[in-house]
Amino acid sequence: MGSTAPRNHWWHVPLYLDVRGLTTRRLHASDGLTFEIVFDFVDHRLVIATNSGVVDSFELADGLSVAEFDEKLHAILTRLGIDVTIRETPYGLPLTTPFPADREHASYDRNAVERFWRILDWTDGILEEFAGWNCGKTSPVHVFWHSLDLAVTRFGGKRAPAMPDANAVNREAYSHELVSFGFWAGDHNMHEPSFYSYTSPEPADLRRRLLEPKEALWSELGSSSLALLPYEAVRTSADPRGTLLAFLESAYQAGAHASGWDAEDLESSWRPEFAG
Repeated sequence: MGSTAPRNHWWHVPLYLDVRGLTTRRLHASDGLTFEIVFDFVDHRLVIATNSGVVDSFELADGLSVAEFDEKLHAILTRLGIDVTIRETPYGLPLTTPFPADREHASYDRNAVERFWRILDWTDGILEEFAGWNCGKTSPVHVFWHSLDLAVTRFGGKRAPAMPDANAVNREAYSHELVSFGFWAGDHNMHEPSFYSYTSPEPADLRRRLLEPKEALWSELGSSSLALLPYEAVRTSADPRGTLLAFLESAYQAGAHASGWDAEDLESSWRPEFAG
């Protein structure tokens, strides 16, 4: 966050997809030096590269603890002259152990990582295509590292009501009316990987809107209504791309119309006639 210029809705903070894994994209050090940190899920390495041509890395492997990862990362950044101050505590988790002291968590399942990466890689292409159907304000397709969901968000153009009880992160993230979409591997509340969509602020009749395909459903997670489509329904579909696009478009139409957006005015020339 301190190595790149702030962007609205925290878009300078997430990780982004590249051809080998996840990247911070270009970050800025002093004296014109720029650098990038990449989780390479092809060779399973953490790679740091600079615009001076220097590249350094270390292996991502089972047995590498959080503390060792933290130590190796800072060692490379120090050698490259670009070390930065990092708030080294878990975010959005019940864990409180600082990263330099966490030698308990040291698992790395190479096969699971590769499967997860392949899903992200495919989904990213579909979300990029879907993003092109809209000519209004749209986020990049990105991965928020605290929950590892791949997401893209469309905005209707209106400011959302103030959130007086929200923290600074959420006040910025939800400053305008939006419909968000993504893929999430799940957690203890959502027990299977799913594609999702939510509308914020949530309109009163959102859950009465129809979703496609037939496997899609409305669910509640916390105080929000989620449109959900299980990953398995897409994976086993005769047309996975078409199935996911149908879900995304139906969820968008539900949120946009329930929120009173001029959805037709927000259509781009790339939106196919069959959509919606």
